[in-house]
Amino acid sequence: MFKFIKQYAEKMDHAQIYPLISLLIFFGFFVVLLYFVKKMDKTTVQDLSGIPLDEKDPFPIN
Repeated sequence: MFKFIKQYAEKMDHAQIYPLISLLIFFGFFVVLLYFVKKMDKTTVQDLSGIPLDEKDPFPIN
């Protein structure tokens, strides 16, 4: 399978740019995510962390 993909990619012009673009998108997403998490208030983090424990069970077992 990989051999087929490698042969196809070798025939493409500028095929080495696609992995670089995907790496930059991946890295950029996590940098932006880290920025928003660092910017978030501590009270908001505490409220969000307690959500699974504070809410009633939406699907009670009868």
